[in-house]
Amino acid sequence: MNKRFEFNILGQQLSVESDSGDEHVANVIRYVSSKVSEMQKFGGSNTLTVAILAALNIADEYLQIAEKNEHVYDNLESKAEQLIRSINDTR
Repeated sequence: MNKRFEFNILGQQLSVESDSGDEHVANVIRYVSSKVSEMQKFGGSNTLTVAILAALNIADEYLQIAEKNEHVYDNLESKAEQLIRSINDTR
């Protein structure tokens, strides 16, 4: 069941609905808020600039993690195939 969450980022009162738990949503809001605060140091007081910088920063982090995960997945898949070949060769 979706639950409504109210929060404030960059002076904007926002509301979202989520079926995730309270702690997860709080962590997401806290993470975005911290990125916004971090970007305010670089982007000044222009709300749009700060929001775009925060979005770019979060997207960069996401893509780096996704790339690492893909690399790990490929390595595991390769190791699994090697193990299967080894097992089949010993039969």
